[in-house]
Amino acid sequence: MNRLYHESEDWVEQGNCRSYDPEIFFPVSSTGIGRTDTEQALAVCRSCTVRPECLRWALRAGEAHGVWGGTTPEQRRYMRRELVPAG
Repeated sequence: MNRLYHESEDWVEQGNCRSYDPEIFFPVSSTGIGRTDTEQALAVCRSCTVRPECLRWALRAGEAHGVWGGTTPEQRRYMRRELVPAG
């Protein structure tokens, strides 16, 4: 069993995002309506009490799409580069 996906994920049930259309968290582009959706999703995340857990999960899972833990895919790619030593 893959522990990454089976560790306690109780935080998921507490996320602010549960009250919103999932589409805003997975915009189709980074311009136009996609940019608006991203901004809306980031605003939802800002006040979320489980934001740290969500971000930690997204980084560990290598989530390449969508807004997770108040970050965009580009921000998470940058974070992963900063966390992984060059070598």
